[in-house]
Amino acid sequence: MLNSAFYRPLGRTGLKVSPICLGTDNFENPTSVEESINIINYAIERGINLIDTANSYASGKSEKIIGKALEDNGLRDDVILATKFYYPTGKKGINDSGVSRKHIIKACEDSLRRLKTDYIDLYQMHRIDMSVPLEETLYALTNLVSQGKIRYFGATTSPSWKIAESKMLSDFKNLSHAISEQLPYNLLDRRAENEILPACQWANLAVFAWSPLAMGMLTGRYSNIKPEMYNTPRFRRGGIYAERITQKAVSVADKFVALAKDHQIKPAHLAMIWVKDQPGITAPLAGPRTLDQMKDIIPLMEKELSQELKEACDNLVPQGCAVADFLNSAPWMKDKLV
Repeated sequence: MLNSAFYRPLGRTGLKVSPICLGTDNFENPTSVEESINIINYAIERGINLIDTANSYASGKSEKIIGKALEDNGLRDDVILATKFYYPTGKKGINDSGVSRKHIIKACEDSLRRLKTDYIDLYQMHRIDMSVPLEETLYALTNLVSQGKIRYFGATTSPSWKIAESKMLSDFKNLSHAISEQLPYNLLDRRAENEILPACQWANLAVFAWSPLAMGMLTGRYSNIKPEMYNTPRFRRGGIYAERITQKAVSVADKFVALAKDHQIKPAHLAMIWVKDQPGITAPLAGPRTLDQMKDIIPLMEKELSQELKEACDNLVPQGCAVADFLNSAPWMKDKLV
């Protein structure tokens, strides 16, 4: 079990969370139900108390797996359960997505049913919708808090000015406040350090970092010397996923892998710990595909990097800079890498 000293505040709340969060995007696709449940149980037993999912992961099947696991192990109240809304959840009608009051309430009810729970600890807006006034979204979420269906809410992949708008609207209108932000952050894309992370710190938000391993680039999964190593499911998926994996990014990742080996640490471990201990970060999301990967991740919650190694990482990609575009799923981001 993780020593209590390693848990961190969940933003402006009185809750404490583990320094690594269990991400579940791989559940059911490709990880089997049985192995997914084993991963959940192992993670909880070893001290991870924050489980993150979304209604869109495997078309809701990820939520169903988590619901079954927590029902079977009886540990629902021991974990902080986070899910998301935004993407379609039903027959994909014109209003079956987004951040309107109608969709938020429907999506929440559906998630509660799949998760087999009476409440969601952290309900997150999966993406920003600039066409919907943020006031409508905040009122709907505040109502869900009042009804006890959700305990807290947050957002993901937001621009800094939306984070500020949310806090100021909640202050002015006496609405419930967002308590977290989830954003893409790794050594290959540090642009969040320029405005988004400072905005989160100003608003006293917990910050969860997705893709801390840069889709495997920081583990040595790709090589410019061996083009066949680009033949991966994520690269073949195309679109925004393939756009992130570039020769320039892989070239920097190669230097990172060499740095890790020089310091006798696994590249994946170095990448995860680097994100975990960056200023303003509450926890990186770890999304294991197998139980063995989960077992490999657990010890990292208690490890730290030397100042020398941190500075060496900064020399590869300076603060606030990027060589890979992990904000390319955010429509508001016009700062494209060339």
